[in-house]
Amino acid sequence: MEQQLTLDTLAPRERAEITSVDWSALAPDEGKRLRAMGIDEGARVAIAHRGIFVGRDPIALMVGRMTVAIRRVHARAMTVKLV
Repeated sequence: MEQQLTLDTLAPRERAEITSVDWSALAPDEGKRLRAMGIDEGARVAIAHRGIFVGRDPIALMVGRMTVAIRRVHARAMTVKLV
């Protein structure tokens, strides 16, 4: 059985595909904003780098040719598989 990975556990530059998002763990406006940026099931992503402070927030996420900053709590709500 394949181990369930969440986006917040990926190593920098490790490529993955989002397989599911727990939208109930996010506020409705946060979910809408993430979807507008293309962060949804099926998106290919990689972590560019993490914040330097406690909690390692924010996470710089590469989605296609775009880099966006998301909070770790958002990344924790996303299940991914390595590609």
